[in-house]
Amino acid sequence: MAKCFSFAETRNRCFRFSFSRAGLKSATTDLGDGTVMHCWVPKTYKPSKPNLLLLHGVGANAMWQWNEFISPFIARFNVYVPDLLFFGDSYTTRPERTEQFQAQCVAGVLKAHGVRKTNVVGISYGGFVAYSLAAQFPEMVEKLVLCCAGVCMEDKDMEDGMFPVKSVDEAVSFLFPQTPEKVKEMLKVVFYKPAVNMPSCFMQDFIDVMCTEYLQERTELVDALHKDRKMSNLPKINQPTLIIWGEYDKVFPLELDHRLKKFPLLRFALVFLLSSEA
Repeated sequence: MAKCFSFAETRNRCFRFSFSRAGLKSATTDLGDGTVMHCWVPKTYKPSKPNLLLLHGVGANAMWQWNEFISPFIARFNVYVPDLLFFGDSYTTRPERTEQFQAQCVAGVLKAHGVRKTNVVGISYGGFVAYSLAAQFPEMVEKLVLCCAGVCMEDKDMEDGMFPVKSVDEAVSFLFPQTPEKVKEMLKVVFYKPAVNMPSCFMQDFIDVMCTEYLQERTELVDALHKDRKMSNLPKINQPTLIIWGEYDKVFPLELDHRLKKFPLLRFALVFLLSSEA
């Protein structure tokens, strides 16, 4: 029997309405070579305002992670919110899976919309893309905000027990859950105070709508993020950078924040620690 109601699809529609009401419109850009990027862009560009690029982390799509912040940001900035490759309506037939390629695609979208300079906020996986964007396109990125982004992690950190998982496959199993039980595991890791007693039908609906498409490609994104990663290979950036971290973050533990502060790559870094009680 076909489902007559989908909580996840309904939430998607609400988010689309919210983004539109706030002053954004949906735009799709064909970058060529089989790569298509979706991005929320200003309905009316205001030259008097600075630009702001918001990069989401691993999850459903950009709307789910940024909806609560859109209205206050739009009051001060021309806001751009892309779906990264294999999330939302962005995809590629090319084989590249690195954050460097993601950053190049984001830069392509910005250039297509006439954006020459922008401030960038990246959360979690989006922080990796944001850092790479700043490194590859320094003339485009004015200031950078990294939220819980373990850009200084190394491949050996997982083997050394820094993370709550022991392998990339185990990480993928809860980052992109395929059963309600895995959704419960995911919630325990990504939230300090996870929702309790969530109906299994809601969790299965979320899986069906958000976690089944591009599963292999998303797995490859996580693998590329971890494989052969060395802090010594992290490129230098010169943009003023704000680092924000959660005190009890399990996905990218606070130890990575301390490591990043000590690593002499950032010209100017302020560090904000978010309490778990906030």
